[in-house]
Amino acid sequence: MTDILFTPVALNERIELKNRILMAPLTRCMADDALVPTQAMVDYYARRADAGLIISEATIIRPDGQGYPNTPGIFTQAQIAGWRKVTDAVHENGGKIFAQLWHTGRVAHPHFWGGTEVIAPSAVGVEGTVPRMRELTYLVPREATALEIAQLVEDYAKAAENAIEAGFDGVEIHGANGYMIDEFLHYDSNRREDEFGGSPENMVCFPLQVVDAVTSRIGAARTALRISPAAYFNIEPDPRDRAVFDLLLSELDTRELAYLHGGIFDDSVHYDYLDGRVSEYLRRHSRHTLVGVGSYDAETAAAAIATNKFDVIAIGRPFIANHDYVARVREGAELKPYSDELLPVLY
Repeated sequence: MTDILFTPVALNERIELKNRILMAPLTRCMADDALVPTQAMVDYYARRADAGLIISEATIIRPDGQGYPNTPGIFTQAQIAGWRKVTDAVHENGGKIFAQLWHTGRVAHPHFWGGTEVIAPSAVGVEGTVPRMRELTYLVPREATALEIAQLVEDYAKAAENAIEAGFDGVEIHGANGYMIDEFLHYDSNRREDEFGGSPENMVCFPLQVVDAVTSRIGAARTALRISPAAYFNIEPDPRDRAVFDLLLSELDTRELAYLHGGIFDDSVHYDYLDGRVSEYLRRHSRHTLVGVGSYDAETAAAAIATNKFDVIAIGRPFIANHDYVARVREGAELKPYSDELLPVLY
């Protein structure tokens, strides 16, 4: 029933995956205090190189992008060197790995970089406290200026360049799940009245500038994107968002990408304003290779791929519990169950 998962797939002329099982990006908060990948991270990723592609844990593009403790960066030479050890180990084990590039936007916290403020599309905050550091309360961000937005675009492009220097096979731009890029794409978090807000045409401007800058720097064949047309996280739903994502996807269809990845926690959820599941919406509106994600197991993912609902599957928590997930699925072996008790250790 799962044979289709073990067929190779070409993302483009440059990159072919040995199977259709991707390791989803999984934030583990295990970098050192300088946000440099550790030897434990090297071993963790190397053990999972049987995946057709590993997508790294979200990796911050610059200091003020940090919103969680000990999340790795890719903006210093020490961080690049640390990631090089990871990518070398993955490649030695026959795997491929993309870096997920991340700025947390309005859920960043200046505690991490010794600052005093946070920037975001608009001065609209979220309630609550920083995960794993409940003593830190979120701040109301300051609206980023046009010059600061231009600098963000450059910093995404530089981070992509750094990722290639670190040996990654490509990058996935994290444009999903309520972080900086995603915040520009939703009316709740983007209340600007300039060229970056107020209409679908303006709201897609910054995300597309990032995509274009990254592809210009490292090539479209090595550039992927994750987006969240629904599955709201730290953002209130607004039916007007549909027009924003319709336009974004039509614009992306004029560009080349390695793949498009839906940022969704449960793809069984039906969204009325999307006329179905997130994966269904993306399949209808995008010509790109589509990564399915969200509560699939090997059997349901194989069935979805066989019926052309998406092309490859990203598996998350089962990869935390099973470093040999691909082998277990291939052999029909029982999987170890995931539990939160596994989070403090890189197994």
